[in-house]
Order: sequence, then structure tokens, then C-alpha cells
Amino acid sequence: MYKLSLLLAKMNIDLVVNALKSIAKPAASLVINQAQRNETVVRTLKQFNFDPVQPPKDVEGVYVYSLIEYGVDKQEVLLNLFREREIKNAFWSAYTSNNPLGFYKEVEKFLQGKDSEFDIRLMRIELRSQLEEFGEIFIKVAKKSKSKEFEPFPEWNLDEYSAEFKSLIKEKIRSFCGRQFVFDAFKQFCKKNRSGYFTVVGDAGMGKSTIAAKYVWDNKSPCYFNIRQTSSNRTELFLESIRKQLSKRYQLQNVEKANLADLLEQVSKKIPVSERLVIVVDALDEVEQEAGGNLLDLPTALPEGVYFLLTRRPYTIDKKRLSAPDVPMEELDLRANDYVNLSREDIKKYIGLFLNVDEDHNKALRQWIQVRNISDNDFVEQVATKSENNFMYLRYVLPGIAKGDYQDLSLKELPDGLQDYYQVHWGRMGMDAKPQEVKVFILFILVEIGTPITWKMIADIAKQEEYDVQSVLDEWVEYLKEQDIKGEICHSIYHASFLDFLKAKRVLDSKRKLFQEVNQRIADYLIGKMA
Repeated sequence: MYKLSLLLAKMNIDLVVNALKSIAKPAASLVINQAQRNETVVRTLKQFNFDPVQPPKDVEGVYVYSLIEYGVDKQEVLLNLFREREIKNAFWSAYTSNNPLGFYKEVEKFLQGKDSEFDIRLMRIELRSQLEEFGEIFIKVAKKSKSKEFEPFPEWNLDEYSAEFKSLIKEKIRSFCGRQFVFDAFKQFCKKNRSGYFTVVGDAGMGKSTIAAKYVWDNKSPCYFNIRQTSSNRTELFLESIRKQLSKRYQLQNVEKANLADLLEQVSKKIPVSERLVIVVDALDEVEQEAGGNLLDLPTALPEGVYFLLTRRPYTIDKKRLSAPDVPMEELDLRANDYVNLSREDIKKYIGLFLNVDEDHNKALRQWIQVRNISDNDFVEQVATKSENNFMYLRYVLPGIAKGDYQDLSLKELPDGLQDYYQVHWGRMGMDAKPQEVKVFILFILVEIGTPITWKMIADIAKQEEYDVQSVLDEWVEYLKEQDIKGEICHSIYHASFLDFLKAKRVLDSKRKLFQEVNQRIADYLIGKMA
């Protein structure tokens, strides 16, 4: 009887996979049209007698149901993978033991030496993200089934680093190019030393966070990104996140109260001789911590095989706060003469991406330079000079050109450097004019509040209509970060360099009643909420 049920299950999943294959080829348009994709999913569920609203309660049924939701528009090699009995068993084992990384490793082992492994590489399929997507869909369907058999629901994250940083990392590396000299220098540092701290130093906008994100993405390293705007920059949050990541990676037990030094000591006993542990920590300069001791309580001694890749802005000696006399340390300053030419070459490659590859901007950029009779080479060279080797400058200026913000300017009249860009944009938006005080007021609420807040809260503090506040936020959308916090859309300043620019404005105009009123309104709002 058991063999018969297995045979029926196999026949069922084979029929489903064959049906998904039959719609996979014409499904390219479904990726774009989500409504059509959803319609196809519902139709396929009904074809196999599934209720699109209420999934089945058994494991086999939920697996097949999830495969249908996942499999529309997926490549045949992935559909064939999920039909395999060994993969289904490995998935359920990982699910019940809350060990998603174990599933990824089992899949890699299963694929080793098979034609499908070659196909996945040839098609540049990011296997880890596909396995993660399927798992997330399975958990969603399992929750809808309301069957106790699926509880407790695991945290389905197939990376060693925390899920909280995934969207940030993906955003940072979206247009990544160059910086190989940084990775080569760090690689040499690790070869020369048994452990150590390697720090990348650079001004705001020079790509430090992107370098950190790229290393994490490529090497799946444990990491922490300090973000002042969201208050994710405190020692206890860093330790909690790293502790969780290392516990997951090395299956550590009873480390809930371990400090970082003890944690690394335990980990060092589990690192294979041929491997090393690299922990990436971005933006040390944004850490909020009382005086005394190393920033983030980074250990004064490191076990063999443990390295930290750190990033930070330039600092004075009293702000360094990283002392470890017996631990090798090295810094790579992106501003140094040795790296200026290398950085410029990376900047030129980045401009070239916008000009030749980026489908959102390249046509408009080409039209802009053709109208002004500029050659591609001159455009790349002059914009690279204007940028002062600052990637954040390019992130704003190149889309701005494509949008038509600089139709009245020649190439030579573009802003020089990031701070000049902010000032020019401020002036072009008329922000110093009296009628624009409401816009200034709203931006400075975001500066002073210090954490992401909803547009409704901004409207309450500013005493403005919600629609008017949303209009201002829309105007400054490229400078603001939007995120979902507990089901509410919240806003904060996107980048530390723009926050610094706004703070400088506040200091310069500190005697103006407008900016004093911002703080008073925030205080009144918070007191009112506490009452």
C-alpha cells in the first residue's frame, strides 16, 4: 500500500511538471505581467483539482501545490530538479529541522557531476535564490493550509548572513563594477596573516558599502551594516545579529549570552584547516557607542583563521577606537594616490554601464550627448572628472541627465563633486525661497527624528495635509529610503552624505525660527503620543 501511494505521488508530480513545462516556453511575458501569471497559476491549480483558496493539509499535496505556484515561467532544469524524490526528501528534512542551509548543501551534492549542474551554470541561474524562493512559497502555502503538521514554521534563509540585509545587498550590487584592487589587497592580507582586521577607508559616496555588499554576496560571509538613519548602529544589535549568523552557520549551541570574543573562540574550533571566516562590518563611523573600548566591542585578540573586513569614513586618531596590539591590521584608503587612477578607471566603467547597458537610462543619455555634439569618450572622461571619483554623485547625476534635469546645462556646467551637486540641486528646486519652507520643514523632520517614520506622522508633526506631505516626499524620492516596517510604509534619508548636507544647512541656518520650530513640533508630537 505504501509503495502504491509513493507511485501515485510520483505520477502526480510528473503530470504537474509536464504541465508546467508546456507553459514555460511562452511564459516569458508572464514575468512582466503579474496578473497574467497569477491567472495561469490559478488555472493550473484547478487543472489538478486544487482549491486556489484553500490548499491541502498533507505534505505531498502542499509540495505539489507550492511547485505549481513557484514553477510557472521557471526553466525546465529547475522543474526537473524539484520533481526528484531525493530533493523532496531533503527539503522536508531541512524544513522540519529548521536547517535551510542543509537543503542547499544537499542539492549541491545531488547535482554534482550531473548534466543539470552544467545547465544551471550555463544559464547563470542563481540556485541559492531559487531554492529560497521555493521554500518561501512552501511556507506561505503551509500557513494557508492551517495544518499543525507544518508547525513550527522555519526561518527560510539560505544565506549565512542575516535576512535583514538582503534587500540592501541586492540594491548595492545591482550596478556593481570594478574595485578588484580592493578585493586583491584583502586577499593578499589574508594570505600573509593568520587573522586580522582589514579596513577600507573612503569619503561618503566612494562605494565602501557597495564593496562590503559585493564581498558578502560573492562569499556569503556573515555581515553587519551599520545604518544611522534606522538606528541599526548599536553594539547590542551588532552582537545579536552576528551571534545568530554564526550559530546558524556552525550549528553552535548555548551561545545566547556569549560575547563576541568567546563566540569567535568557539567558531575557530569548527573552521576547517583549509578555510577562513571573514566577517564584514560596514560603516564603523556610523556606530553609536559610549566612549571607551573598541567600536562594537571588536575583540583585542582574534583566533587563527578569523578576519574582519571593515569599512569606514576617514577619522582622526581619537575616533579610531580599534586597538588590538597583537592582531595584524591594514588599511586601504580609497583616496590615496596609489588608488586614484584605479578608482577613476572603475568610475569610467560605471559611466559606461549607464551609457551602453542600462536600459532605463542609456537612450536618454545618448540623446543628451548627441544634442550637445559630445563624443562618448569625452562624456565619460569629463563626467568622471566631475564626479571626483564618487559613485554616489553618478547615482544621482546620470539618472538626472536622463530625466531631463539638466537640459539647460552644458557638460562643463554640471556640478563638481557630490556636495556641489547637492547644493546645485537644492538651488534648482528653489528650496531657499520663502514659498518652499514647507518642503524644507518636512525634510528637516526626517533629519531630526533620526528614525524611519510614516508620511502620516510627518503630516501630524508638520501640521500639513497628508496629500501635501506625500507630494513633497515624491519630489525627493531619489534621496529618501522607503521601507515596510510592521506593515507601514516609512521614510528616512537614503544616504549619509545627503544627511550630512542637510545637517550642514541646519547649522548654517540655526538662528532661523523655522528650524527651531521643527524640534519644538517633534517634541510636542512625542509628548502628545505619550500622554
